[in-house]
Amino acid sequence: MTKINELHSKWMNDAAYSSAYEALEEEFSLANAVIAARSRAGLTQEALADRMQTKQSVIARLESGHVMPTTKTLEKIAKATGSRLKISFEPDTADRAL
Repeated sequence: MTKINELHSKWMNDAAYSSAYEALEEEFSLANAVIAARSRAGLTQEALADRMQTKQSVIARLESGHVMPTTKTLEKIAKATGSRLKISFEPDTADRAL
């Protein structure tokens, strides 16, 4: 059986796949941050939803990477998980070829 990591490594050699993967990187990075905050707090999706006064399906959509949350939603997640929300802009080292 082929592992997903092996397939991903192989597919990254395809320009179209690589480009599409990189285009989604920020969305999935945010989704991973939400999952990490929830996990650190020891919460299920349902427990996080309860603390945020929303539904579990909303948390599932946020964690899927297909929904871009508002700053207000991110603040609710931070409060519900006992985290501090930090948003930053970092230099893009790929554009620094000077």
